[in-house]
Amino acid sequence: MKKIVLAYSGGLDTSVAISWLREKYGCEVVAMAADVGQGEELEPLEAKALASGASKLYIEDAREEFVRDFIFPMLKSGALYEEKYLLGTAIARPAIAKRLVDVALKEGADAVAHGATGKGNDQVRFELTVKALAPQLKIVAPWREWEIRSRGDAFDYAEKRGIPLPVTKDKPYSMDRNIWHLSYEGGILEDPSREPDKGMFLLTVDPADAPDTPEYVEIGFVQGEPVSVNGRTLGPVELLTELNGLAGKHGVGRVDMVENRLVGMKSRGVYETPAGTLLFFAHRELESLTLDRETMHFKEIAAVKYGELVYYGQWYTPLREALDAFIDSTQKTVTGTIRLKLFKGNLTVAGRESPYSLYREDLATFGADVIYNQRDAEGFINLFGLPLKVRGLLEQKTK
Repeated sequence: MKKIVLAYSGGLDTSVAISWLREKYGCEVVAMAADVGQGEELEPLEAKALASGASKLYIEDAREEFVRDFIFPMLKSGALYEEKYLLGTAIARPAIAKRLVDVALKEGADAVAHGATGKGNDQVRFELTVKALAPQLKIVAPWREWEIRSRGDAFDYAEKRGIPLPVTKDKPYSMDRNIWHLSYEGGILEDPSREPDKGMFLLTVDPADAPDTPEYVEIGFVQGEPVSVNGRTLGPVELLTELNGLAGKHGVGRVDMVENRLVGMKSRGVYETPAGTLLFFAHRELESLTLDRETMHFKEIAAVKYGELVYYGQWYTPLREALDAFIDSTQKTVTGTIRLKLFKGNLTVAGRESPYSLYREDLATFGADVIYNQRDAEGFINLFGLPLKVRGLLEQKTK
């Protein structure tokens, strides 16, 4: 191999990987960082990548594409992983890997590389995307090849070679940030009985320190996609940025969970997903108003599978594409406005409106009405309960 393009974040693993790839394969290493909303983290990357031995660094602005083509389809699906995780890291990996492939093809590279460990999910997510989009490229995963066996070993390797690092041995937990979330794993968080340090969180204030007055926010949707905040039409990136600030100010969007990794082990992850929490909650509330019962219940089943596909790195698969076709069909009437109340880490719905609302007060009312004949319920119950009645009669007969 003469040239390898490395998915570069500037963290410990990828900083060490640049030097290791050059030493191991004697090849040129081009670094590629995809901007998916890391913010100020991107500023020092070029100097760090070059100091670590990269020949050049690409910074690909993928924010708009990430939100429009990855986050919003996932949002419309209602996907969660294990009922809690809003899939912030998982959904970013195919978006980053897509840009990695683009740069590798542009550079005429022989291979791509990533800094994911052999114990985690990200190795699968990166590599399945590369196999789907550019199967001719070789894939190098340093963590599966080198003699480094721990983060401590990686620190020692970096110190010997003068590689600049963003963290110290005393605080080695891993962070991953994008416009959808910020995750924390490893290090001191590997003890699931330990509460996260109060000062660890960067996107959300401690709910106890949040404002003593609740704040209301209105989110507008068109065919399942969020388009406005408090009546102002915003682009995808601007909308998430706005909601991250609003939710974070009130301590909304924290999750601490033990999850089942794809490779078979359990891991503890702490996540901040401020805007995502608001959007997921609001979207579900709007669907409760606009989807019929059978479609809504079946979509809930599909959402579990969709979440697994994202978590397992199976974004570029026929099944995900087929599920998107079904989901887009369900979203034709998911248009309207949801009003939310934010207060000290809590999120509640304060109002729902849609021109496609299936809710009718004249049907649901407990007062007098002229549409619903309550006597009809007797025949319905008799037929609906007929199997139970037959079974009960049989049990009486056989006693």
